[in-house]
Amino acid sequence: MAVPWWGQCRRSGTSFTCTSLFETAWCFSRPSSASASCLGRTSRRSWSHSEGRQAKLSTPIKPKGSIPTTLFFRQFLGSSPRCYSCRNLHSDAKLKDPFTLAQKDLKSLYDDIRKELFVSKEELKFLCDYYFDGKGKAIRPMIVVLMARALNIHSNRSGDLLPGQRAIAMISEMIHTASLVHDDVIDGSDRRRGKTTINEIWGEKKAILAGDFILSAASMALARIGNITVVKVLSQVIEDLVRGEFMQLGSKENENERFKHYLEKTFKKTASLIANSCKAVSILVNSDPEVQEIAFQYGKNVGIAFQLVDDVLDFTSGASQLGKPSAADLRLGLATGPVLFACQQFPELHAMIMRRFSSKGDVDRAWEYVLQSDGVEQTNYLAQRYCQEAIRHISLLRPSAERDALIRLTEMVLARDK
Repeated sequence: MAVPWWGQCRRSGTSFTCTSLFETAWCFSRPSSASASCLGRTSRRSWSHSEGRQAKLSTPIKPKGSIPTTLFFRQFLGSSPRCYSCRNLHSDAKLKDPFTLAQKDLKSLYDDIRKELFVSKEELKFLCDYYFDGKGKAIRPMIVVLMARALNIHSNRSGDLLPGQRAIAMISEMIHTASLVHDDVIDGSDRRRGKTTINEIWGEKKAILAGDFILSAASMALARIGNITVVKVLSQVIEDLVRGEFMQLGSKENENERFKHYLEKTFKKTASLIANSCKAVSILVNSDPEVQEIAFQYGKNVGIAFQLVDDVLDFTSGASQLGKPSAADLRLGLATGPVLFACQQFPELHAMIMRRFSSKGDVDRAWEYVLQSDGVEQTNYLAQRYCQEAIRHISLLRPSAERDALIRLTEMVLARDK
């Protein structure tokens, strides 16, 4: 008898536990990392702000809605979910502001990137510099910087960045920006970060070449680090970006497979860069695979939560806040978390999802169904679960201001409005 994909991750015995919906999907889709991703580590010691005292978990947050979230997670995991407030998880200390702690190391980030992109041809240089104007959020390099410093302290070193770690922070922003340039060509987007897109101003051909050039410069900087393992880890990011984009072009008929497909795509397109960048800086300072896995898991879970919130904002924020048109995903034919949850309450969405909202009125009707459902609330709740999982992993590191700032960052991910 065939076993559902979420059941296959639970057959290995009681010690094999999956702590979130994505963990289950990831165990199934990536067997090579199943043991690292899903082996329960609750028995391992979590550092708290006071040496030897276990971090306290707050009361679970129970979502409201016409379809209880517990039923959804029972369907996928066979058990009810547990979600905790990120704010209360470490309530015994004032958590540090991530931007303040990382500011010194990020101060010259965009200047360094522009140096890497230096070319004599004026137009190509202008295209490549277009998004590196210092006005971006720089979330990815900030996470990498804080993770690197937290890992250095955990490994009994000073908190100062190694040159290779600083380079990885820069490379992460370069890869991310190159992917945005290419995404805008694929999607035909005309707005990005509150600006007209490169493809809209200079055309698709030059936009593709600009994105390629940024990637090539990032590859050169990566090679100069001189660590073959780091090169392999960050090369995986580029492969994941391409595979994720291909996944986005398709969908699944089966509802369960569809959600798994969505979460895997979310990892490849968004979270892989953060997860593997965090792992890369850990490789340069600590050879312990468990420490490297802590870094990877934090980045993975924060990255997925970030994208889930982004998918919610497409329904709840205006274009002026987002810097891009709202309902953009629906117009591109994409069924994100809020739509997939809403489909449980409004089965009419199924046909729209399969035809990628291409019929007249589909986008407007789907928008209304999502707002009438608890799809937004359910997606926010799922993002909370990923943030709680990120905190669980990062709490295994030795206490430091940077570690606490990474915990604080999970709150900021959940609270952001653009």
